[in-house]
Amino acid sequence: MAAVQEYGHDHAMGTKESSQVAMSPDKSSSPGPYDPANADANDMHRLGKVQEFHRNFGLWSALGFVSIYMATWEFVLVSLSVGFANGGFAGLFWCFITTVLCYGTIVASLAEMESMAPTSGGQYHWVSEFAPEKYQKVLSYASGWMSTLGWLASVASSTYVVTIQVESMINVYAPDWTFTSWQITLIMWAFTLITIIFNTYAAGILPGLEIASLVGHIAGFVVTLVPILVLAPKNSAREVFVDFQNNSGYSSVGAAYLLSQVTVIYCNLGSDSVVHISEEVSDASLTVPRCMFWSYIGNVLMGIVMLIAMLFRIGPLDAVLESNVPYLLLFNNTGSPALSLALNIILFLLIYSGNVTALATCSREVWAFSRDKGLPFSKWLGHMNPRFSIPFNAVYATSVLVAVLCLIQLGSTLAFNIIVSLSVLGLLSTYMLSIGCVLLKRLRHEPLPHARWSLGRWGTVINAFALFYSAFIIVFCCFPTALPVGLGDANWSPLIWVAVGIFSFAFYLVYGKKTYTSPVEFVEGRKAAGVGLQSS
Repeated sequence: MAAVQEYGHDHAMGTKESSQVAMSPDKSSSPGPYDPANADANDMHRLGKVQEFHRNFGLWSALGFVSIYMATWEFVLVSLSVGFANGGFAGLFWCFITTVLCYGTIVASLAEMESMAPTSGGQYHWVSEFAPEKYQKVLSYASGWMSTLGWLASVASSTYVVTIQVESMINVYAPDWTFTSWQITLIMWAFTLITIIFNTYAAGILPGLEIASLVGHIAGFVVTLVPILVLAPKNSAREVFVDFQNNSGYSSVGAAYLLSQVTVIYCNLGSDSVVHISEEVSDASLTVPRCMFWSYIGNVLMGIVMLIAMLFRIGPLDAVLESNVPYLLLFNNTGSPALSLALNIILFLLIYSGNVTALATCSREVWAFSRDKGLPFSKWLGHMNPRFSIPFNAVYATSVLVAVLCLIQLGSTLAFNIIVSLSVLGLLSTYMLSIGCVLLKRLRHEPLPHARWSLGRWGTVINAFALFYSAFIIVFCCFPTALPVGLGDANWSPLIWVAVGIFSFAFYLVYGKKTYTSPVEFVEGRKAAGVGLQSS
């Protein structure tokens, strides 16, 4: 990761340093003068798109946007329960460390592609631009549908989390209280309705809200960490770092360990959320990849610290395995119900802030894909509200589809794990496609667009590992989290994923093949002028 090169004004103006970079094997930098003052206009011109959003996100608001969506230390507390059964304390810790190191190559690869093509379309655009010409349209179309599915599942999963947090806050004083399945569904729908408001009529305050969320994300980490370390009883270092235990039903600790990667990735997922507001960020081709990379580093570091604190202070493993909400044990271990409730409220507010970001991300992706006529009712979905410069219809449609996904928990006792797997499956399949396409161009020594934030000579190696790891994790997303398996606790996410894939392909043959406009068709119109490309 140290090989990442950020090209600012010196590089842009063709200095000696930039000349040296231009001779690197990946040839991803653009020759000639480059004017950073007009970077956004240049990028939109090269991409063949019209500027429809106001660029009201700067560095800090964009950093807040992606950081609060990732919310790694928050999700370390609320979503790693599978890891306790699949490896014990030590298994969960080492799985987290190895997974974030591997997943970092994916984040770096996505950040570089964002610098090459800073568009709200994200992966489906990158696939269109970088895939072999024969497959550009169909692969881009598939990527768009998988991206839509992944982000819808991501919004639904975080909505489920805040609903369970409400139950946890009640459990501080009424331990036996539980919501019924239909009550959970209604509360999830209520949260979805509230989130719509922040993404439509109150969207003007979103940049300021993201800066406030960034401050809360960092301050909340400190406020939560200190009382846990000071007041809760302590497990031994041997239990935390050495004692592997397999309570998953799988015969091998190794298999159980590998399965835990799915929920670990979920804790660190979302660096590309800010990609989908690229057309709302000033100096996007440099600001967005910087935010992606540094928010990942910061979130991972806070996540590791919080994970260690949790493992040391959560209490005996047997009690954790019996609990439906392990982090409530951790907060209750402080010995003060009032403090436990306060920590629950902080966690709830921060994760709900991420829900606002999640809906914004998903609706922008839906809008962008509809702009290129990739979804049914594209004209309606791709409409921009002229007064607010926000795609209201995409927000509404996204919320309705999230409400449909919320129904999964009515029929399964493992609804959260299913939706998590669905989110990871959808998004990782788009990562694999886009990274695979840019890797192929590198291996063929074909030209790549100008990248102000580049992986340089290490691009090929990082892309290759990221591609392999994406495929590797996709396999484990399809496994059940524990054995034995019945209809009520089966992992239905692969079935939904495959069903959406089949439907999208059928829809492509019937409708999309005629109407979908692959983004590269707009870019191709600019290539004649030599905008933003370097020949090999």
